[in-house]
This record gives sequence, C-alpha cells and structure tokens, in this order.
Amino acid sequence: MDGSSDRSAAVFLDRDGTMSLDLGYLYLWDDWQWLPGAPEALTRLKEAGYKLVVVTNQSGVARGYFDEAAVKRLHQKVNMDLRTRFKTTIDAFYFCPHHPNFNEPCACRKPAPGMLQRAAAELGLDLARSFMIGDKPNDLLAGRAAGCISILLRNDDGRRTEPMAVNFLIADDLAAAAALILKISE
Repeated sequence: MDGSSDRSAAVFLDRDGTMSLDLGYLYLWDDWQWLPGAPEALTRLKEAGYKLVVVTNQSGVARGYFDEAAVKRLHQKVNMDLRTRFKTTIDAFYFCPHHPNFNEPCACRKPAPGMLQRAAAELGLDLARSFMIGDKPNDLLAGRAAGCISILLRNDDGRRTEPMAVNFLIADDLAAAAALILKISE
C-alpha cells in the first residue's frame, strides 16, 4: 500500500480569471473583485471535503511592479473575506514570482507542475484524486503534468483556449466547475 488513501484530494485553483476578475498584475485588495458565484463554489468544495489550494503565476514580482509581501497580503485579505463573509477558507496559497524572460527557468511557473507538487508534499495531497481549475492553457498543462484532472473555465481567455482544450473538461465558470467535480466524486 502506498499510503495515498491517507492523503486528501484537493482542488487547485488559478487565481486571476478563475476566482477573481483578471485585471492584470493584481496585488491590492481594493482592486479585488470576486467573479460571480466563486466564493459560494469554494464553500461547496470545502464542505465536500476538498482542500482548496491557489496556485498562481505572479510575474509582476519579477517585473518590479510589486513585491512578494504584497502578494501575501492580498492572499491574507482574500482568506479573511472568505472566512468572515462565506465561512470558508483557502487551505494554502502558492505563487511563482518568476518571469520566463527575466529569470532562469524554474520548476514552479505554470505550465510546470512545481507548485502543485510542492503543495502535495507539504499538505499531504493525493494528486491523482485532485483537480486543477483555470482559464489558461498553462493552468491545464500544470494540472495534467501533476497528474490531476484539469478543468478549463470559459471566461474570455478560456473561450480562446477552448479549441485547444482537447482531453480536458470544460465549465462555464467556477460554480459549474465545482458542480462538475462534485458530480464526478459521487
């Protein structure tokens, strides 16, 4: 026995364009805008027993637009809002501060699976029973490389990506993705 039955299933989530409106280089709480139904979808997934883990590329750090502390502050505010208004929380936030043109190649920037693998090791997650939800090809590819089922969201980026999303699940938004996950896990 490999011990995987003792490990939790997770839902990995891209941040911008999946949970929040993608405004580009978002790091201030005052600019954060939940996508419709996103907090409620997170609550349903958490109540179903999934660990919730955000994995987000944040090249604004490498570009000098903001620092890692600003990203961490935003994530704390996101969790505070979820806790106080929706009675749920994200279990962990992971972000890649690198940019492929400014830094040496790294194992954490999606489409690499490094953030998902690190979370699995640190949180005791079973990647084979886990899901990755995102709105861009790199999200889907990171999920696949980590061994998760990947779900593309059909927002503006997702609609452009959809023709390339062969062998991936597709949902209109985070609420629909949550419903799909809950149906699959029945």
